[in-house]
Amino acid sequence: MNKPTQALDTNSVMFITQRPEVIMVEGRGSWIVDNNGKRYLDFLQGWAVNCLGHSNTGMIEALNAQAKKLINPSPAFYNEPMIGLSNLLTANSCFNKVFFANSGAEANEGAIKLARKWGQLNKNGAFEIITFDHSFHGRTLATMSASGKPGWDTMFAPQVAGFPKADLNDIDSVKKLVNDKTVAVMIEPVQGEGGVIPATAEFMRELRQFTKENNVLLIVDEVQAGCGRTGTLFAYQHFGIEPDIMTLGKGIGGGVPLAALLATDAVACFVPGDQGGTYNGNPLMTAVGISVIEQLLAPGFLSEVKRKGELLKTELLDLSSEFHLEGERGEGLLRALMLGKDIGGKLVELARDRAPEGLLINSPRPNLLRFMPALNISDDEIRQMCAILRELLKQVD
Repeated sequence: MNKPTQALDTNSVMFITQRPEVIMVEGRGSWIVDNNGKRYLDFLQGWAVNCLGHSNTGMIEALNAQAKKLINPSPAFYNEPMIGLSNLLTANSCFNKVFFANSGAEANEGAIKLARKWGQLNKNGAFEIITFDHSFHGRTLATMSASGKPGWDTMFAPQVAGFPKADLNDIDSVKKLVNDKTVAVMIEPVQGEGGVIPATAEFMRELRQFTKENNVLLIVDEVQAGCGRTGTLFAYQHFGIEPDIMTLGKGIGGGVPLAALLATDAVACFVPGDQGGTYNGNPLMTAVGISVIEQLLAPGFLSEVKRKGELLKTELLDLSSEFHLEGERGEGLLRALMLGKDIGGKLVELARDRAPEGLLINSPRPNLLRFMPALNISDDEIRQMCAILRELLKQVD
């Protein structure tokens, strides 16, 4: 454990959100330590980013080894980790081509561009992409416009045109929006920021059939739900379907800035000048990505994610029953507890400020809590989190 350190002047950091007066300095596994030496059980993990927890040995070894060889040859050249991670992703998915980026928003921006380019070549310039209410696709102008988050339509108006909104799990709401300008439907298999709302298997299969019949692309945004989070390597694999485009972020880098845009051969229509980026396929980041994916694919790992997801589900349902809450929902280790009242923010503060050890949780909506632990979290740590939450619910109750 770190010794307490002197407080640092944070005035030079641009204000974009309320941050507590603590500075995180060290992490290992499911625990993170602040500048005062206080430990926190981390059920945020960087918003589902640190899929293997803090200071994962395999990731550190990959980072160190690659840093000694080559950090940045420029994206004008191939490099070995870029090729290795591309091959690993395509070998374990329905996709044939990969473009690497730095963030989920960049990957989604690339997916929007790719779909529109495909529409120019194959559908007389069709450009509209149907998305969903309460969806979240990133913070660029285009991905904010694609998102269905309330209030975002006016925040940086005018929006980028071409993103009509349907209702999740309502195939008729999608069908009503399709016209000759429609090029794609873009969906999160689990709406994370929207409150951990899973798409149903029936809806996903109906959507895939409908999009095929109407020559419309299907894009799955797996920035939060992908890379083992739901118990399969990719969330679309739960449904027995094959999308045309997929985006990854967060978990694929395990904590380093890495994202990916994947497409089938039939859709991968970029030509030189269409897409790029200073760090796309950076060997330092993709070397870490290889370590992450290889660990997720290790025998038994993903089945353990499913089992631990069921354990977390059971523990949350017990809390819901005990405190007369409204249940839980989610897939794998991306889950939410529905509180039935607007006490989420209060619970987040109480959990963080708890002594002697804190707990880091998230409330994307005032009436629920979201849990995004490391995928290799222990059973005891899951039970410990729920025991702490029980203690806090008693305080609030």
